[in-house]
Amino acid sequence: MLQAIGLTSTSRHDAPPLVDDLTFEARPGAVTALLGEPGSGKTTALRLMLELDPGRGVTYFRGRPLHRIPYPGREVGVLLGDVPGNPARTVRNQLRMLCAAAGVPASRADTMLEVVGVAGLRDQRLGSLSLGMERRVALAAALLADPCTLLLDEPGAGLSPRERGWLHGLLRGHASLGGAVLFTTDDAKEAARSADRVVSIAAGRLVADQDVAEFARTRLRPRVAVRTPHAARLADVLGREARAAHRSVEIVEESGSRLSVYGSNCAEVGEAAFRHGVLVHRLADETGDAGAPTPPLPHARSAAEAPETTTGTTVDTTTDTTADAVSGSASGRVSGSTTGAAAQELPGGRARHDRSRRPVSAVRRVGGPLRPLRYELLRVFGTATPVLTATLVVAVSVLTALVLARTGNTPQNRLLAAWPELLPLPPAALGAGLLGALAFGEEYRYPALAADRGTVPRRMGLLAAKLGVSAVLALLLGTLVVTADAAALALVFDSGPLRTPAEWLSPAASWAGLLIGCGWAGVLASGVFRSATAGLAAVLAVPVIVVPLVRRALEGSSAYPMTGLGPRLRGLAWVQWPPEADRLLLGALRVMAQPVGTALVLSLMVLLCAYGFTGLRSRVRW
Repeated sequence: MLQAIGLTSTSRHDAPPLVDDLTFEARPGAVTALLGEPGSGKTTALRLMLELDPGRGVTYFRGRPLHRIPYPGREVGVLLGDVPGNPARTVRNQLRMLCAAAGVPASRADTMLEVVGVAGLRDQRLGSLSLGMERRVALAAALLADPCTLLLDEPGAGLSPRERGWLHGLLRGHASLGGAVLFTTDDAKEAARSADRVVSIAAGRLVADQDVAEFARTRLRPRVAVRTPHAARLADVLGREARAAHRSVEIVEESGSRLSVYGSNCAEVGEAAFRHGVLVHRLADETGDAGAPTPPLPHARSAAEAPETTTGTTVDTTTDTTADAVSGSASGRVSGSTTGAAAQELPGGRARHDRSRRPVSAVRRVGGPLRPLRYELLRVFGTATPVLTATLVVAVSVLTALVLARTGNTPQNRLLAAWPELLPLPPAALGAGLLGALAFGEEYRYPALAADRGTVPRRMGLLAAKLGVSAVLALLLGTLVVTADAAALALVFDSGPLRTPAEWLSPAASWAGLLIGCGWAGVLASGVFRSATAGLAAVLAVPVIVVPLVRRALEGSSAYPMTGLGPRLRGLAWVQWPPEADRLLLGALRVMAQPVGTALVLSLMVLLCAYGFTGLRSRVRW
């Protein structure tokens, strides 16, 4: 059950709110259409339900607001606009990443691609899809976790009439298993044909909340669609006969050869055309759209005398014999179950719904602490960004190391790191910071983690996964750079610039700490500022701004020595470590005591506190 209560958007610049005190519900086991003209507030209403836009009101999904649901993707499937994914990612990789986020098996991605009929596009990139195929992929993403509720904004946009028939059959199949479906449309005929209940809005306010039979009876008008090469003559004949019989008939000329006749039927129009010898190519009973009245032709009766008013615009008929045969049929595959059960069809394309059944998901849930790690690995390696970044960093590092070796007077540690004194950071540290900044930067640019599409959940498991993966990537990148630099130096200069180091543990720890610190700074800064650019800027700010401040604070010698710190710390620990570990501890402390190490530690502490503060602040709901 979906219940929207008092939805009101925040007005801006003294303009009326796009949605004003909108209250309605979408029942389980039924398809509900939210009908309104373009600009009437349909999309804004969906965004208010998903807590994306500021405003008042509350929406309950089976008795809980969205921010109270631990895993929104399992409760609500959303289709809003385009697929929220990196255009460089393939369709299959995108869905597998979303499977990991929703906690369902990765095989669910291939299953849903087959259900929506785009299994052949699994290796295509998202940026290369047509509008119709993109809508199918977005629908597959919404159905991945087998949600109880579907919120779909214009799901038929970009689809052919046959594809729309397939789509609405799929939605009916989902509803037949006990799910609730709410979709928006500006086509009254589509709402009457595809929904069980129609909620009509205008200017953001509720106009009517009706079942489909009442909607068709009160807000749609029957008409006779006529196509004839003698439209003006037939209109004159029908008008004269209506006036002679004192009948209320309205005749609207749609185009040069099409007429819409209101207040009559096919038999009367056909007999009149036969009596006067008017050739007719097409004659069909249709149902017109609801809307503002269209002025009648001069020879027609006034529209005020007709039982209803309508626009001159029409859509395809459900009773027309030339209509698409699949426009009301249901698909043989449904989203709610991997067994592929279909909704039971009734005459007229309606599905029989068992509203007493509770929706029971047949999709196996994959939980556990490793779920965020699965998601992060699929996100990172779903595109070529890590490989391209590593290639660029290695190439720049090798060239820099060769230039430094040629000029001489460069310490071996800086030579292997390709870190000239003029640069604030070596290329490897910048690469690690970039990969870290993309961890949250990509989330906010292509939101895919939650049903509300735009809110990245602040969970410690997700943060730990991103920090762990960024640390491993930073270490791999650092190892690759040092190995490539050493190999290039040995190849070009033989063993001239390189010597076997007497102490390698402390430089290795410094190198690893620098890379991991830059990666973590990128992760936390991009999470705080919601941008990859801001994350990379924070990494650069550490050596440019923070290090000089720390160096000034650490100038001069300490008044008290720190000798014997290792044994004292060993005495405070719960587990006694071997004395050999004192060297590692003192090496780490010596690195942290350096200006760069101290600056990184301080920056990470500040960013971690800011991340926690913004996470707590985002949970406050008004």
